Amino acid sequence: MAMIPPGGYWRDLPIEIQKEYMKGSFHLSGGKTGMARRIAWDEACLTLTCAPAQKQTERCHPDETRPFTVREYARIQTFPDEWVFAGSMTSQYAQIGNAVPVNLAEEIGKSLVKTLNGYYSKQPKQAARGRQAKTDDLAAV
Repeated sequence: MAMIPPGGYWRDLPIEIQKEYMKGSFHLSGGKTGMARRIAWDEACLTLTCAPAQKQTERCHPDETRPFTVREYARIQTFPDEWVFAGSMTSQYAQIGNAVPVNLAEEIGKSLVKTLNGYYSKQPKQAARGRQAKTDDLAAV
């Protein structure tokens, strides 16, 4: 990982190291761009998984040759810094990896509230129109 530049991945390694690292996968099709991936400071992070230490889910810190810490993972998922994760480190990574990003969940919630408020604010008007139509129908009889 020390040989991979920020924003790079296994294909940035010398060919012999690529083959050694990827083993049989080297000859398979597909980009496999998430493997041995060093994130760059100015790019969106790849999807965070529950097990960041597996070969196909490695995410390396942009400057340091190490995986992201639990707190860094949490920040990427927009958890507040005071949020506490419980259990083992594996469990904490799983909690973050299984979570919907906090800011995304907030925006979805706001959008749902706005949509439902708009829907229900129209309901009384539609119901009143329906009652008026029934009254008009009865008057015609």
